[in-house]
Amino acid sequence: MSGMKSFIIGALTVAVIALGYLYYQGRQNTVEIRLPNVTIEKK
Repeated sequence: MSGMKSFIIGALTVAVIALGYLYYQGRQNTVEIRLPNVTIEKK
């Protein structure tokens, strides 16, 4: 039972980190386009 509890806590932690990262990226005003030989960045 404790293994399942640890797994759920770990999964929730990863989900919170991922959502926080996506939220942070969404708040940035940077547009970046990466192609194999060209990088276009607008801030």
